Amino acid sequence: MPKIIYFFISLSLIALLGCENLGPEEPMEFELLDGPLDGLSVSEQQLFLAGDIAFNDDVFTVEKGLGPLFVGTSCESCHSGDGKGHPFNQLVRFGNNNLNLPSMLSLGDGRNQIQNKAIPGFEPETVPDGFPFSILVAPAVTGLGLLDAVPDADILALADPSDANQDGISGRPHYNIPPEFTKIRNNSVPQGNNYIFRFGKKAGSYDLLHQSVSAYNQDIGITSLYDPIDPFSGLEEDPEVSTQTLNDVVFYLKTLKAPVPRNQADPDIITGKELFQSIQCAACHTPTLTTGFSPIESLSFKEFHPYTDLLLHDMGPELDDGFTEGNVGTSEWRTPPLWGIGLSGNSQGGQMFLLHDGRASSIEEAIELHGGEADNSKAQYLSLTPKEKSQLIKFINSL
Repeated sequence: MPKIIYFFISLSLIALLGCENLGPEEPMEFELLDGPLDGLSVSEQQLFLAGDIAFNDDVFTVEKGLGPLFVGTSCESCHSGDGKGHPFNQLVRFGNNNLNLPSMLSLGDGRNQIQNKAIPGFEPETVPDGFPFSILVAPAVTGLGLLDAVPDADILALADPSDANQDGISGRPHYNIPPEFTKIRNNSVPQGNNYIFRFGKKAGSYDLLHQSVSAYNQDIGITSLYDPIDPFSGLEEDPEVSTQTLNDVVFYLKTLKAPVPRNQADPDIITGKELFQSIQCAACHTPTLTTGFSPIESLSFKEFHPYTDLLLHDMGPELDDGFTEGNVGTSEWRTPPLWGIGLSGNSQGGQMFLLHDGRASSIEEAIELHGGEADNSKAQYLSLTPKEKSQLIKFINSL
């Protein structure tokens, strides 16, 4: 829903309830996981609103270029309320299960994502026989501009690919070759022609333009100037979404604010935060990052608290999906930000679907499925008293 509508709803509720009931400690429900960054200029607010409309209100139909095969009909259909997706709109990707072997892709246009819905007269796709595949649930999209603005050097400072400090954790960045249409960051630290990718479950996208172009093409079947190949026919077609709309959506994603933490003065949450540090959860879910320079002033040199290091970690056999993506192994996953996790049920139909494939219905279950580099932290979690576990979960839910 466009933010201008939220604005008028806010004014109406303030008139009805009284300003004293809407203090900063108790933000309204829609304000927790939605809305622009503070400090945007008037022109930036206009760009944000244009992107908001494109992201949340534009629904593609056959007449607008939908299909014939697709996963969703809009951006909002996979990211309801800018939050986590639902398994109903899950993504299914297939390909290779060994980084040392050439790609096993078999679809004629080189795609590795299944379009599991179809317009009348067409059959949805299924995974080709014999191919490993992965099921993915769409992530929340709030705060992405802050993550985009973190300098490469800061990400590399958190990396320890050979576990030099012998703490059992060896995060590494995902280096790959970005598409030609992306704009390389000024603060990049490349390795030859390879640059750090940071978006997606396995850090498969370089930046938010890369992510958005791929989502339009692979999730909705909509071509653009940057990716004119129709995912069904494999042929080049005229753009079905304008470059201006793409740029509006990217600006919207860059300037969506971070989720608002709740009840941070609660004694249990304070204790839970201390436990989070003491059992080494923060070794991967880094609490605090800082942005570098950004042409969007509201993003420049800002400290924020996403609880991610943007690095890849081996998460063990329970989370091994048998699927590689780019230069990422089958059991490797980019640390997902924890901010807003307690609000996941709001966009997922009232219950949680956590982890990359949505299999965990609670934070407790998600923790217990951790392995690999998280084995030590999980063991420490399991050794906590019931009260301590409750305090830790309450803290994570508050983020």
